[in-house]
Amino acid sequence: MAATDGSTHVVAGSRPWNRPAFDRFRATRPPSEHWEFVAAPGELEPRLRAVDPRYVFFLHWSSIVPARVTDRWECVCFHMTDVPYGRGGSPLQNLILRGHRETVLTALRMTDELDAGPVYDKRPLSLAGTAQAVYERATELSLAMAAGIVDAQPEPVPQEGPVTRFARRTPAESRLPSEGTVDDLYDFIRMLDADGYPRAFVEHGGVRLELGDARRVDGHLEARVMLTVPGDGAAP
Repeated sequence: MAATDGSTHVVAGSRPWNRPAFDRFRATRPPSEHWEFVAAPGELEPRLRAVDPRYVFFLHWSSIVPARVTDRWECVCFHMTDVPYGRGGSPLQNLILRGHRETVLTALRMTDELDAGPVYDKRPLSLAGTAQAVYERATELSLAMAAGIVDAQPEPVPQEGPVTRFARRTPAESRLPSEGTVDDLYDFIRMLDADGYPRAFVEHGGVRLELGDARRVDGHLEARVMLTVPGDGAAP
């Protein structure tokens, strides 16, 4: 069992890029600290009860964290907007659709109300590249912010200003728009281009064409296409 003197911290992340980043991060921390990683929702509460951490940091977590967890432990999540602007789901996609090229990554305390907790830290984050690239960049930045929180143990500050809420996108909304400029379509494809996310798609004659690796070349758009034929699985 880990020590319960405030030197133990848990990082939770359900995406495949979270664990490698955590392993690199842990190697930079003092040996007096004990860090644990949780990847699956079913592992979270047993691990927290076992090690009783000072902080629990959520990098990318798609499951609801119950109040019995956030009430007992100091839980910190990282939201990809300058809250209270952009509370809610699918922040990356909603930001890009609104024309943002830069955003702010916010570290906030988790409460019963989604993305409404007090703020520990905010840092600039570029939205350039594919969704995968942005998520990986955000993971590295989140861990750097976690280190700052552990080192300084700041008191989080309540959010101020008007609240803007984002709606979580559905897989059906990944259908490529029938109209738009090259830049619009490029942004649409790249904002969905990440492992485990419903990629941009079109349908033709019963065949689903999923799009990724988009790039602009001499005024037109190129992208990798994966075809899915009903009953035949997928082929590149």
